[in-house]
Amino acid sequence: MTVSPALQPAPLDDAAFAPTEPVARSNWQLFRRRFFRHKLTWVSLVILAILIVGCFGASWLAPYEQNVQNFSINTEGPSLSHLMGTDVLGRDQLSEIMFAGQISLMIGFFVALLSTLVGVTVGAIAAYFGRATDQALNSIIDLFLILPGLAVLAVAIDKFGNNSRTIILVLAGLSWMSMARVIRAQVLSLKEKEFVEAARASGASITRILVRHILPNCVGTIMVNATLAVAFAISTEAALSFLGLGIQPPDNSWGRMLTDAQAYTTSTDKFYLVFFPGFMLLLTLLAVNFLGDALRDAFDPQSRH
Repeated sequence: MTVSPALQPAPLDDAAFAPTEPVARSNWQLFRRRFFRHKLTWVSLVILAILIVGCFGASWLAPYEQNVQNFSINTEGPSLSHLMGTDVLGRDQLSEIMFAGQISLMIGFFVALLSTLVGVTVGAIAAYFGRATDQALNSIIDLFLILPGLAVLAVAIDKFGNNSRTIILVLAGLSWMSMARVIRAQVLSLKEKEFVEAARASGASITRILVRHILPNCVGTIMVNATLAVAFAISTEAALSFLGLGIQPPDNSWGRMLTDAQAYTTSTDKFYLVFFPGFMLLLTLLAVNFLGDALRDAFDPQSRH
């Protein structure tokens, strides 16, 4: 019995059974996939974006101008006209928080930037050259580590004044050592790798080896420590302002607002004077720390999250 050609099964293609090659992903794609898989990454990014836009755009977005006083409504609670109430001088609390956030965030970002640049440079040079250079730079790191930070800051403020520039420079000068030690350990391990030996054998300069081959492999450590430096600077400035060593009027910061409101810490009807500046600090520090956790997991290929 012959089978009609139309009813005969089609010959199977050998390509259908060929093993499929996995799709290759670049390092950036793998990083992005791990980064955005972190549960609180998007929340942290949205919060930080809102804080940055709201604070640095306060001149256009704030409902009232800065330092506009109205003694007829001093210490008025939250209402539709003043969403976060007014302080003892009748100033709109929301507007003052937005303008004060400019200094708090600026101190955090610039301290992180300067301390990261200095720490990465010192740590990389000390580890790569080794011997006398390493010993000399390690001695400098140890010298800065034993300096009493509060005393140094008090002397600097007494000499140069209570301004954001002085606080940024002093905090950056007191916070780069941890970055330098971490990067030194990383570079000590990486400089013995085969790709560094190959770059050295091909005649690459020391600067090229450090910038193009070694430091890109430290970017995860650098980014995580930079986020920690932001949180450290913001919280330290708030603590200094609370102690009277930080930002002074007419400038304002979240720490300064807490200092001005410390007389109302036990007052239940004026709780908003302490709550809203403190909440902004807490929200910023949590967002920065969660972002640091996401960066750590994204840069760590061994992470399960």
